[in-house]
Amino acid sequence: MHLEIITPDRKVFEGEVTSAQFPGTDGLFEVLNNHAPLIAALKAGPITLTSAVGREAIRIEGGVVEVLRNNVIVLAEGTVA
Repeated sequence: MHLEIITPDRKVFEGEVTSAQFPGTDGLFEVLNNHAPLIAALKAGPITLTSAVGREAIRIEGGVVEVLRNNVIVLAEGTVA
């Protein structure tokens, strides 16, 4: 599935992933290929991505995620280095 992580000032990540784990406001949740459509609020924490290259974590300061037809878009308030 295709994942984009965007902040107000830049695109943090764009690429193909096999799974992504998000820090939802009610707890962690994971999105896999062919996931049902979803919009969820995110709290500050790591987004853990799994791709052909391996696992990677990107810390965000909160935001919103939309999942629709194997396209995942994260609008994050910011990222933590």
